[in-house]
Amino acid sequence: MLPPGGVCRRATRVRQPSRRATAYRFHAQRRVSSRYATEYVCLPGGGGHRIASRVRGIRAGSSAASLRRARGYRSQARSLDPSLGGGDAAVRLLLSRSGYALYLLPLLFLGIFFLYPLLTIFDISLRPGGALDLSAFGRLVSSNYYIETLLFTSYQAALSTGLTLLLATPCAYVFARYRFVGKSLLLSLATLPFVLPTVVVALAFAALIGKNGLLNDLLRALFSLDYAPIQLERSLGIILIAHVFYNFAIALRIMAGYWASVGFTTEEAARCLGASGWSLWRDIRLPLIRPALLSAGMLVFIFCFTSFGVVLILGGIRFATLEVQIYYQAVNIFNLPLAAALSIVQILSMLALMLVYTRQQRNLQLRLASSATIARSPRSAAEKVAVGCCVALISLLLLSPLVALLARAVLVEGRIDLSNFAALAEKSRASLLFIAPLEAIVNSLRFASLAMLAALLLGIIAASLINRHGGLARWWDALFMLPLATSAVTLGFGFIVALDEPPLNLRASWLIIPISHTLVALPFVIRCVLPAMRAIPPSLGEAAQLLGAKPHQKLLTIDAPLLGRSIAVGAIFAFTVSMGEFGASLFVAQRESVTMPVVIYRLLGDPGFASYRGALAMSVLLMLVCAGGFIFIERLRVAGLGEF
Repeated sequence: MLPPGGVCRRATRVRQPSRRATAYRFHAQRRVSSRYATEYVCLPGGGGHRIASRVRGIRAGSSAASLRRARGYRSQARSLDPSLGGGDAAVRLLLSRSGYALYLLPLLFLGIFFLYPLLTIFDISLRPGGALDLSAFGRLVSSNYYIETLLFTSYQAALSTGLTLLLATPCAYVFARYRFVGKSLLLSLATLPFVLPTVVVALAFAALIGKNGLLNDLLRALFSLDYAPIQLERSLGIILIAHVFYNFAIALRIMAGYWASVGFTTEEAARCLGASGWSLWRDIRLPLIRPALLSAGMLVFIFCFTSFGVVLILGGIRFATLEVQIYYQAVNIFNLPLAAALSIVQILSMLALMLVYTRQQRNLQLRLASSATIARSPRSAAEKVAVGCCVALISLLLLSPLVALLARAVLVEGRIDLSNFAALAEKSRASLLFIAPLEAIVNSLRFASLAMLAALLLGIIAASLINRHGGLARWWDALFMLPLATSAVTLGFGFIVALDEPPLNLRASWLIIPISHTLVALPFVIRCVLPAMRAIPPSLGEAAQLLGAKPHQKLLTIDAPLLGRSIAVGAIFAFTVSMGEFGASLFVAQRESVTMPVVIYRLLGDPGFASYRGALAMSVLLMLVCAGGFIFIERLRVAGLGEF
């Protein structure tokens, strides 16, 4: 029995060895209509019963795509057991094509552990007593203190962004324009600070330019001073320097990549017409990279606007930003409605900033040129000096804090002493920790492993959902990127106010830590895996289906080898992000489940030089773990694929 309107072009008899049944495949000729052509799969098993299903509507103009898709459907239909009833066969065919049940996993995870806590924050702020009450927002608007906090948050982010762009722009030109020895290594080293935990960065700058830092000790010894000549502790200056250190690589990579893409033909033409010096920068170079400059500036501003660990450790409550105020109101004062109101202000601010950044990203992509000028070796003395200054700046700015941290941890009175690391296994009841630092290291490794596995599973499924649903891909992508646009402090606060009642009473459970880390790491995994999925030619899967490969065979023989490196990069990213996560962990970690960043922060608050040296030792261990993960990422990362 043929589908209505179809014309039988071919019927092939296929023997099923298991049941010796007969199945007939009918490929209905594409019906000419104004909009759709319909493909049918007919399986007349079980006494010639007609099992026909319209599997997909295909636009009439796509005959080649229609034929390829039909071959795939016939291949899948041939693999079905003809003894199944019509409904079961159709359901099995549809589920094998879509996997909607599997796609529910990341959606449920995002809904339960992201959207629900955010809605709870809104509920606490807008209805603290069960009825609409805007008094918390009234306090924010009427108090100069909180208005000044918002203004200072924007002010320090703007200053940090300006300084970062000022230093990164000439270095980006050098990296795009010239080829020199050690260029790739230097670019990798410049990116290393971006993967370091905030507590490590803060402690590294304290070890370098703090009151008892390496630089002050050196100046005191050279000039016989009895005071610290560099006074930057608890100041805006040290916060700005740390932000530049953290975000320099972001601006460098964005602008250098764009500069290399648009080429240098316009600049060379301007040189022929007599342009040089500042006029060349003002009239040619800066206007040429304006899209990349704005895109990098917006991204750096967002990171500085949501900075928490750097401001909390280096600035304290005196230089409190929105993030620090949320933590202070929720943990120290326990004013949950006010903390929720501040979180809403932070969420709305981040959404506005992300919208501007997304629009700027579209402009950046539209301006990219297809032909790139190949970098050349520096020729003149001025060009060689420019390369040397760039190398010196990156080494001084990005490597000196890490070297100072390492030196402070392993050197005691000028000689190597590893007693600080041995002391990590001790458990002192006089400490604020009530847990041995070694136990915190084990906790971090355990939580990072769990978060890595969960983020990989959910990230691969989410990337497949985004990749397979073209019309909704943009919306799915934006949905799964929402945790990246929400600060970890807001997520941690949402967890403690939302997940404290049955059936989701996880506030006192250690599971809440790997769950929060998974939420933070999920966007990174998606951004690593999705470009690799999009790069797989559809013809490979279609050829496998024509040859009779089953879905699991296609997964093992085609998808896994092509996605393996990107999945490994995503796994390492998730592991390192979990190891260094600080904002959410500071909210949700219990006494017996603290992680390494939380222990470092508490050691810094514990009086005594021994606690400070313990924080240095643990920071070095955390730095080595993250640096090792970064080295593996650089070795595994496929050039041109991935967005991190």
